[in-house]
Amino acid sequence: MVVSVTNAPVALPRFAVVDIETSGLSTRRHRILQIGLVTVVGGQVADQWSTLVRLRWPWQRVGPRKVHGLTRGHLRDAPTLRSALTELAGRLDGAVFTAHNADFDAAFIERAARREHIALRLDPRLCTLRLSRQLDPERTMSHRLGDICTRYGVALERPHDALQDALAAASVLPHLLAEHGVDSDASLAALYDASR
Repeated sequence: MVVSVTNAPVALPRFAVVDIETSGLSTRRHRILQIGLVTVVGGQVADQWSTLVRLRWPWQRVGPRKVHGLTRGHLRDAPTLRSALTELAGRLDGAVFTAHNADFDAAFIERAARREHIALRLDPRLCTLRLSRQLDPERTMSHRLGDICTRYGVALERPHDALQDALAAASVLPHLLAEHGVDSDASLAALYDASR
């Protein structure tokens, strides 16, 4: 998938658009099962990467299979969490961490990195969910990723696959930035997630 937006800002930093699939919603009890990352440069997808993550124990639960479709069998020969996070850290280096509901993804990634003693920086942080909500202060629309994709004519294939969701978020990002009038680092800085 190629992101193409007329007059897409080209003077902006590199964005690392991330999505994760987890075994549940609690950062304390649940674990990352899949990571997807799409690098966006100048409004275009420059690179994409995805990995499954091996379960810590063979009997560990994978959570809502109806949502993400992952089974223990899928994860059996996957890279370890340490290996996946080390690769992720390298890909994030120097980029703006971007995600749809960035606080959720960042909380899981940061907690996992602390457990594995991996230095991983997720700043600056940009949230496509927050960007979309800011454009709709009266909350008259849905801001789920699928609905935002529909509004901008972006295909979302296989929802809840980390790479496909990251590609979808990367595809709506230039639209959201354009609607916010972002055309420089200075105008982008005002949109960074400062809720932490």
